[in-house]
Amino acid sequence: MNPLKIGENAPHFTLLNQQGNPVSLTDFKGQKVLVYFYPKALTPGCTTQACGLRDVKAEFEALNTVILGISPDSPKKLANFEEKKALNFTLLSDEDHQVAEQFGIWGEKKFMGKVYDGIHRVSFLIDETGVVEQVFDKFKTSEHADVVLAYLKSK
Repeated sequence: MNPLKIGENAPHFTLLNQQGNPVSLTDFKGQKVLVYFYPKALTPGCTTQACGLRDVKAEFEALNTVILGISPDSPKKLANFEEKKALNFTLLSDEDHQVAEQFGIWGEKKFMGKVYDGIHRVSFLIDETGVVEQVFDKFKTSEHADVVLAYLKSK
């Protein structure tokens, strides 16, 4: 795993959202974008993380920041996640994990004694010009939204 670093250009991508519509990073030029990668919709950690972001979305908007959640789940599963947890931001489907690979966060993981490839829980704050402004890779899922907001407010 070799995540993008601060100062590098974010890869241009287009993925399907939870409604099956294409969404591109370039759709948000002029705004900051929190691109957060999570392993699997409707699992405990991913639900905690998503609900934390949901609950403070207005604060992100006040700071000119859009939230995009990316996982290898299908658009249908993402729609289910959005509905069950009343999520209020865009979820994107990276089923072939090409975008996760471009961001450098697809790789070997270990869970309950098993080794497999998957998405690592890393978030990237992309600035208004498409450059990685900050990387968040050390946080508890319950504190993710607060960590990112504290960074944004410190700017």
